[in-house]
Amino acid sequence: MTQPIRLLVSDVDGTLVDKQKELTPATIDAVHRLAAAGVGFTIISARPRSGMMPIADALAIDAPMAAFNGGLLFRRDGWLGEHHMIAAAVARGVLDMAYGAQVDIWVFADDRWYASTDRGKHVEHERVASDQAPIVREDFTDLLDRADKITFVSDDALVLADLLVRARAAFGERATIAQSQTYYLDITAPEANKGAGIEALVAAMGVTLADTVAIGDQHNDVPMLERAGLSIAMGNAPDAVKAAAHDVTDANDADGVAHAIDRLILPHVEHA
Repeated sequence: MTQPIRLLVSDVDGTLVDKQKELTPATIDAVHRLAAAGVGFTIISARPRSGMMPIADALAIDAPMAAFNGGLLFRRDGWLGEHHMIAAAVARGVLDMAYGAQVDIWVFADDRWYASTDRGKHVEHERVASDQAPIVREDFTDLLDRADKITFVSDDALVLADLLVRARAAFGERATIAQSQTYYLDITAPEANKGAGIEALVAAMGVTLADTVAIGDQHNDVPMLERAGLSIAMGNAPDAVKAAAHDVTDANDADGVAHAIDRLILPHVEHA
């Protein structure tokens, strides 16, 4: 990277937080060192705004952030920027596909999390990730004209793979359809993808993609890794994600973001 580094944009789950979805002291300290060096820091996530606020508070992020993979730009002070929701016809169509599959269904709308069940390990993880409890219901019809994200949840990789192929074939030009984890298949608006998301963030912060670093771990992070001036994949990322990045750091359970800041970012800043 020949440009000066002015901003680091980080994914959250599988990247910034550990497997318990917690920030480690090493990561917090490294982000503070980044700020002291004059480099901006912000986050982009498939999480809703409610689940990003505790991270923002802990790291004192006052810059714009992006929820729903870039579907919603916001700041801690209440400012709201771009907001892109799923088209109602697309939301109905993907739900019709899912009703015959062995998946749990989550719909995020109105800053709330609606779910087909409140049981299971992924529900418990999402309670932390979204910082709220699910509202259980069987019928999501009244939410589909304002849904930010629909997530299909299953530990059966073949079930999600089948849904991914069918949903992309039917709606791929009208929605962003990608896995944010191996057990999550997310549907968001076309503009709600991390490539468009990082572009919106750098524009809002007055920097460029060329002087921005992106770090992530999953397939939905690839669009932003491909756009950033310097891209870093986590050690726990699939090989295809690592191949899309310029460099690879340690896993999220081994303070990978902290190591990336100290080994790959700050030396470049100090040299510049």
